[in-house]
Amino acid sequence: MRVPTFVLLTALQTALFTPLFMLGVAWVTQQPLETSPGFLLRVGLVGIVTAALSAMITGWMASTVVDDRIGEAVSAIRALGSGERRTALPEPRGDALGRVARAVNAAGASLDVRLGDLTRDRARLEAVLSGMVEGVIVVNEQGQVQLANEAARQLLRLDASPIGRHYVELIRHPDIAMQITQALQGQRPGGLELAIGRDPGQTFIARCSSAITPGSRGAVLVLHDITDLRRADRIRRDFVANVSHELRTPLTAIRGYVEALLDGPEHEPETTRFLEIIARHSARMERLVKDLLRLARLDAGQEPLELADVSVDSLFTSVAGDLQPLTEARAQSVSITVTPPTLTMRCDPAKLHDALRNLVENACAYTPEGSRIELAATADATHIRLTVADTGNGIPDVELARIFERFYRVDKARSRDSGGTGLGLSIVRHLVELHGGVVSASNRPEGGAVFIVTLPRG
Repeated sequence: MRVPTFVLLTALQTALFTPLFMLGVAWVTQQPLETSPGFLLRVGLVGIVTAALSAMITGWMASTVVDDRIGEAVSAIRALGSGERRTALPEPRGDALGRVARAVNAAGASLDVRLGDLTRDRARLEAVLSGMVEGVIVVNEQGQVQLANEAARQLLRLDASPIGRHYVELIRHPDIAMQITQALQGQRPGGLELAIGRDPGQTFIARCSSAITPGSRGAVLVLHDITDLRRADRIRRDFVANVSHELRTPLTAIRGYVEALLDGPEHEPETTRFLEIIARHSARMERLVKDLLRLARLDAGQEPLELADVSVDSLFTSVAGDLQPLTEARAQSVSITVTPPTLTMRCDPAKLHDALRNLVENACAYTPEGSRIELAATADATHIRLTVADTGNGIPDVELARIFERFYRVDKARSRDSGGTGLGLSIVRHLVELHGGVVSASNRPEGGAVFIVTLPRG
């Protein structure tokens, strides 16, 4: 336990001052010191009182100086905490308060450097955000807006001071507010395409994600303006649809006249060969135009679903029957396995038939003669899985991710020889997505490709 400095000073002053006081009395009175107990007691009391008074005055003066310096240190520390401007403390050497002052000054200098860095970083961040065409909003864990750039304020028509306010009272679009709520709950909401404001042609994609930092959590909302992209895509679709429509009429005429010539009087062998080439290519172009027109209708949402309860086994049987001439010509067998056999599903039978027909036709084209094609269906409580598997060479792994793109061909030369248009799998994907399902492709371990159509069980 440490003894207070004030107590030590008092004791020291008492010990020293009492004998000195006695000697002073003897010198002033020019009389020898008495050694009687009464005299010694009086002299001792006077010395103690005088020493105590001296110690109190000395202590008061010392404490006043110390209090002033401690007060300066406290003010400096408070200024550090509040971020206010402060002056450096004096740093006398050889004293504990001087060491405290040096530590406070060093902490203040370090804090100034960090505050300068943070200020510059914030200025750079604000410059970047203000230059972005995408709207950005940051909210904290309590849902209070911490940051909103100018683009976001204009898009969402926020007033001048959204900072610190709850996003629910600022963002009137319910879907965007729901995205922020899900992100704050730790979920990962998908991108949402929507129109904001009075212009229905103005299209945005809203993406919200959780922002987790040490000790805090929030959400970041980004609004992408894709109006120009959607406009360009609409122009492209309209162009393809119009061109396809315009091509169909002359192609029909060309094919009709070629068939009439082939059915007519006998021609020279060379002429007949030329006519057959024209007929074959016009038929292929006719299929291409037909597929392009169908994709244009699917893109435009012009093929609504006509739902009905359908037996999966009868659906498979119908597809296999349609392609029987093709499979028989290639000596291929088709097996059907439905579990349970009485499985039914609610779908648009015509569109799902077209999707399965495309997959089976694709399997026939890319599977060697004499091979086997397997159609299977399984179901659980929520989904139905339809699979079309073959025993061919499969699909290279690097191509799997792109085979549902338009005009993408794995083996380009062979695809054209097979008469394919390069649009069949893209149509399949659109038809499956129209039902709320997904289609995927992979390779079987034993060889061959397998296409899996997963549909919700309505």
